[in-house]
Amino acid sequence: MTDDLLGRHRSVLPDWLALYYEQPIEITHGEGRHVWDSEGNRYLDFFGGILTTMTAHALPEITKAVSEQAGRIVHSSTLYLNRPMVELAERIAKLSGIPDARVFFTTSGTEANDTALLLATTYRRSNTVLAMRNSYHGRSFSSVGITGNRGWSPTSLSPLQTLYVHGGVRTRGPFADLDDHDFVAACVDDLKDLLGHTRPPAALIAEPIQGVGGFTSPPDGLYAAFREVLHERGVLWIADEVQTGWGRTGEHFWGWQAHGRSGPPDMLTFAKGIGNGMSVGGVVARSEIMNCLDSHSISTFGGTQITMAAGLANLTYLLEHDLQGNARRVGGLLIERLRAVAAQVPAVREVRGRGLMIGIELSRPGTDEADPEAASAVLEAAREGGLLIGKGGGHNTSALRIAPPLSLNVAEAEEGAEILDRALRSIR
Repeated sequence: MTDDLLGRHRSVLPDWLALYYEQPIEITHGEGRHVWDSEGNRYLDFFGGILTTMTAHALPEITKAVSEQAGRIVHSSTLYLNRPMVELAERIAKLSGIPDARVFFTTSGTEANDTALLLATTYRRSNTVLAMRNSYHGRSFSSVGITGNRGWSPTSLSPLQTLYVHGGVRTRGPFADLDDHDFVAACVDDLKDLLGHTRPPAALIAEPIQGVGGFTSPPDGLYAAFREVLHERGVLWIADEVQTGWGRTGEHFWGWQAHGRSGPPDMLTFAKGIGNGMSVGGVVARSEIMNCLDSHSISTFGGTQITMAAGLANLTYLLEHDLQGNARRVGGLLIERLRAVAAQVPAVREVRGRGLMIGIELSRPGTDEADPEAASAVLEAAREGGLLIGKGGGHNTSALRIAPPLSLNVAEAEEGAEILDRALRSIR
């Protein structure tokens, strides 16, 4: 059955639509932190549909909210008042930390970042954008144009002039050998030098932890230091929280809060986890930025009632069950367990991350040379052992990405670590 579906997939869908595994699997259903494929195999899910199943599969509180809303009305567009959309916007605006915030809902993180770029370039009357090396912000024409990861940037054409800044990757690049204080200082000096050679940019857009880039991040405080430089020049700061938001990092509700001494960003974008699988994304911005457009705009599917019902139920569950705290506790245990494993595997260059957002970078033993073949082999071995994980990284996709639902318990974390232990040792 799967082989037939694979053939049908290949006959009607694009060749560039990536599939995991030498023998791709069809996931048919899930419960909690587990999913099943069409052959009846059960897997512990450590990737959550690319960090999207944030709380759990088939969570009763969410399925009930979606079912009840579907029985009333599914969709009406933004041309009409929408109570669930207003209620979710009120909660997100308050949680964002941005003063006098306005919220615009989209259907994806790509669309959210595209909207943020529209707002920033309009507000600042500039099409120059600063982005981080190794970054990823989506697959639309404008967001691809600011993506600093070669593997996810299929064209150099763009409506924007993009300038790439140092700092998103701590352990590679010209400043890697510096301590954290000097690393931040060098990146700030580089930013100042860059700004001295270009027309005033609209904004800096940055992921607090780079997602597709392999869960890399700078030292805490880098973006706060950047913000001080940018603020003096009127340049906006956009925090791309599509993967880091909603408490996934454990220590903070938003990734920007690790860099928060200069206050919240001017805008933040979100998506993925808030819908727990439903298509929800959005932008939060200060009112004068959000309201800068001088033409009409709507969103046909952004903020539709059924996705807002899911988002409300999901956010309520997340907060009432302190899943941020769970990510901190269980994620901390999982990271330490994986670091202990990595110490015995020469191919592991680094275990990094926060909370339940963990990266394992692989390289050829004794070198810093990326080893994408080893990453693919571990991905396959983990699946054979009953564990689903992801891949990423800016150096030929040589990092494993681990991001389970935030309700992961200690026993499941230990089970996943044991499977990863065997998978990693299999490549020695």
